[in-house]
Order: sequence, then structure tokens, then C-alpha cells
Amino acid sequence: MLWTSFLAIVAGFALLVWGADRFVIGASATARNLGVSPLIIGLTIVGFGTSAPEMLVSAMAAWAGNPDMGIGNAIGSNITNVGLVLGITALVTPLSIRSETLKREFPLLFAVMLIALALLLDGEMNRYDGIILLIGMAMLVYWMVALGLRERRDNGDPMESEYIDEIPSHMPMKLAIFWLLLGMVVLLGSSRLLVWGSVNVAQWFGVSDLIIGLTIVAIGTSLPELAASVMSALKGEHDIAIGNVLGSNMFNLLAVLGMPGLIQPGATPAELMLRDFPVMIGLTIALFLMGYGFLRPGRISRLEGLLLLAGYLGYLGLLYHALNG
Repeated sequence: MLWTSFLAIVAGFALLVWGADRFVIGASATARNLGVSPLIIGLTIVGFGTSAPEMLVSAMAAWAGNPDMGIGNAIGSNITNVGLVLGITALVTPLSIRSETLKREFPLLFAVMLIALALLLDGEMNRYDGIILLIGMAMLVYWMVALGLRERRDNGDPMESEYIDEIPSHMPMKLAIFWLLLGMVVLLGSSRLLVWGSVNVAQWFGVSDLIIGLTIVAIGTSLPELAASVMSALKGEHDIAIGNVLGSNMFNLLAVLGMPGLIQPGATPAELMLRDFPVMIGLTIALFLMGYGFLRPGRISRLEGLLLLAGYLGYLGLLYHALNG
């Protein structure tokens, strides 16, 4: 029944957010107990953890024979992260960027987008594409670890002090591992529940898997980023608020987008390259121009946050028009 599918979607979203939070806390505390620096934990484990919902949902959707939902989730989550998440966060409080690490991530995000674009231009996502993207993911994690080590040897990075306040430092190892494993189990179960409900709703209303992935699934799986960014901004941890989005978007284009190609290779919808990918690039360029800070410290004002949010709402209008055109 339709109401059962909606209930599955709501429960899936709620459990995804809780599971991602437990997973990040457990993984971060485990790494901290093993002596890993807070900056490296923040750049890798926290970024990976906030993208874990997208990764598992994409994998589950591809496994269930709905790869377009996984592809839509990857691109839609990036659009949602910049337009909705950072738009709302900047409206709550203007964001200032002090971290040099983040300024290095901006051009890297563009490089990742170009790689994804090159792989999608032939109109398909095959296993070779998936393997290339996952290798890129491994290289990205290696780069982040190396960057974190270099920043620690130098004068440090303002973002590290923010992560020190956020990462559990006195959690017993047994409890940390418990939360890590429980979070992973909840993520697996909730992602399967969410995909099941979303597929049923898409079939009921005659909406494509791509549209469902771009909208309902993308918004739901971006809830951890929204919660993390708003809470970080309210605590004055602006670099973390923006860093969560930059890291998540790179992970989405590499790990999340790579899952459908690896598990269920096939053709990609034509409208993805004509409509959705250009919107993602446009919003990312807007974020770069606002936040990089060429002749001044990087800053995203409330007005700029409103513009990002308006761009996202305009994109939703574009999707609505496509459905009813």
C-alpha cells in the first residue's frame, strides 16, 4: 500500500540520520583513541561518514535494479548540499572561511567534477567508470591524509581546533567500536528500507527513478549534512560547516556515483547531462566565487545564502516543469 511506502521512506530517513551520526561518532572516537589527529579525522572519517547514507542508498538502489536512482542521488545530493544546505546555513549565520585546507579543496572539487563529466559524456556508466571513480576516491583519501599531516607539521589549520571540540576524546574503545558497528548496521537496514519505499512511490505515481533520486532521496540523504552544517555554524565552527559540504560533494561524485557503474552498469539518462549536471556545476561555481576569497577573507553572507537557496528552489521548479511539461 502507498501509505506503507511513505512510512518506509520517513522511517528510512530518520534511521539514516541517526545511523550516520552513530557511525561518525564511533569511527571518530576509535581513530582518536588510536592517535589519529583531529584534522585528519575530520577530513576523512567525518566527510566519509556524512556521505555514507548516499553511498549505501546508491548501492542498494543499483543492487535492486534501479541504478538511475543512485545516479540521481549522487548529483541531486551535490545540488542539495550547495543550494539547500549551505543556503540555509548562511541564512542562519553568515559563514567565514579561514582554513587554507578548504581553499585547496575548492579546485580539487572542480577536478573531480571534470573527471565525472568526462566519464558520463558517452551516455553510460559502466564498470570501468565505476572502478575509475572508486580509485579516485582512494586517491582523494590519501591526499587528505597527506594534507592533514602537512598542516600538522606546519603552523596548523584553524579547522583543526574546531574538530578538536567536536570529536569525542574520552570515549572508551569498546563503546566507540560498538557505536561504529551499530551505526553501520542501521545505515544498511535504513538504506534498504528507503530504497524500497522510494521505488514503490515512483512506480505508483509514474515518476522516473532519476527524479526520485534527484529530489526525495537526495534531500533525505543530505539531512546529516544539513544538521551538521547548521549546528557547526551556530557554534562558530564555520570552516567545518563548509568543509562538510565540500568533502561530501567530492565523495558523492567518486564513491556514490561509482556504485551504480560497478553494481549495475548501463546507460545514463540523457536529461542528466542536459539539465542536472549543468545545474550542479553552476551552483558549485557560485559557491567558489562567494566563498574562496580572492582579495578578501572568504565569506558567504546571508544575501548570498539566499541566492543559493533561490537557485535550489528554481531547480526544483525546473524539475516540476519537466514532470508536467
